[in-house]
Amino acid sequence: MPYFDAASSAPLHPVARQALLAALDEGWADPARLYREGRRARLLLDAAREAAAEAVGCRPDELVFTPSGTRAVHEGIAGALAGRRRAGRRLIVSAVEHSSVLHTAGAHEADGGTVTEVPVDRTGRIAPGAYAAALREAPDGVALACLQSANHEVGTLQPVAEAAEECAAAGVPLLVDAAQSLGWGPAEGNWSLLTASAHKWGGPAGVGLLAVRKGVRFRTVQPADERESGRSPGFENLPAIVAAAASLRAVRAEAAAEAERLRGLVDRIRARVPELVLEVEVVGDPERRLPHLVTFSCLYVDGEALLHELDRAEFSVSSGSSCTSSTLTPSHVLRAMGVLSEGNVRVSLPRGTAEAEVDRFLEVLPGVVADVREHLGAPKPAEAAPGPDPDPEPEPELVVDSLGKRCPIPVIELAKVIGEVPVGGVVTVLSDDEAARLDIPAWCEMRGQTYEGERPADRGVAYRVRRRA
Repeated sequence: MPYFDAASSAPLHPVARQALLAALDEGWADPARLYREGRRARLLLDAAREAAAEAVGCRPDELVFTPSGTRAVHEGIAGALAGRRRAGRRLIVSAVEHSSVLHTAGAHEADGGTVTEVPVDRTGRIAPGAYAAALREAPDGVALACLQSANHEVGTLQPVAEAAEECAAAGVPLLVDAAQSLGWGPAEGNWSLLTASAHKWGGPAGVGLLAVRKGVRFRTVQPADERESGRSPGFENLPAIVAAAASLRAVRAEAAAEAERLRGLVDRIRARVPELVLEVEVVGDPERRLPHLVTFSCLYVDGEALLHELDRAEFSVSSGSSCTSSTLTPSHVLRAMGVLSEGNVRVSLPRGTAEAEVDRFLEVLPGVVADVREHLGAPKPAEAAPGPDPDPEPEPELVVDSLGKRCPIPVIELAKVIGEVPVGGVVTVLSDDEAARLDIPAWCEMRGQTYEGERPADRGVAYRVRRRA
């Protein structure tokens, strides 16, 4: 069964498995002890730290291991904010950061701090000079800025080196979340702090990395002990740490060749999906992106149903669609980009993915999408495109009541009636589904209609769409 969700968690690399089994026999003792078994464990821990630091591009004494990538983010942000409290309490983040960063920012706000969110364009990338502007326009002192190296949902690479220069010029440290990219190469630029997660590159789960450059003011806010420089207390999971470092070195050795191979497969998906499936938007930067990841959204498709049907066809994929969320709200990444969220599919190929598996995915996908659309009563492509005005004279304005209906039903009902108003006429969609705020404007963009905005309604929101074509 093809597994196409490496961005969530990559399969365990063979080198990680070998190192893990070996370290279970050799690295079970306390590395803080001076007897023989403890010294052996310390040698393994030191070697793992040196290997990981070399891959990150920092000194071994600047890097600590944490119980997860999320914990690395939490501890890195909290420690930098605490260490620079005198400089100010403002935190700068991009609008598409991983939830671990945004949750930490929320906790900082709840504690009295302030947060500036830097917007992105429709590809998910911050604009040149965006961090310099945010630093310049901040009404109070900035303690820390955060920027992911690559987006976890759409694969867009961020200009980390440029942002690091902008932050350095302002005397503000930059924390880089390199979870998605570290297996492909080191983060560029003069960053100050870096975090990563081993299971993203094929290491075992439960190991994170936190690097803090010398000279960065940092104060651990939780109770500390003598382990990991006091920045990540508790007994180290040494076998997992050894496996994480060994697999990071292994995937880096393979990265150039495998990136070229997977980029070719992803290029095929990016090109073929819009040809095979009508009403599709491929999102993310087409060039400046991770080599193994592609995301696309299908109009008139329930994301959860689509994922279930692909699973039945033996393909494991992920989604940022609101329809796959218990909160029924769109992915914050897709919302920040202003792109379609319904029927969203993220394909992230693990190392070793066969060309035949991608070909079979492309064979299966059109039928799966068609079946889901038919089940939902979506319009056929010919029906979705407004035809000539019928006789007698059509109504100049229609109201579609989609209150209580979840995505993609409001958009489906809009598509069915847009041809019933004359060119210049208006369709007003009433909806209480948060996804409509994103998907109706995205539908207008894709279908060549004019989105005129929203206004409050009795039990939801009224979205106005003017027929332009």
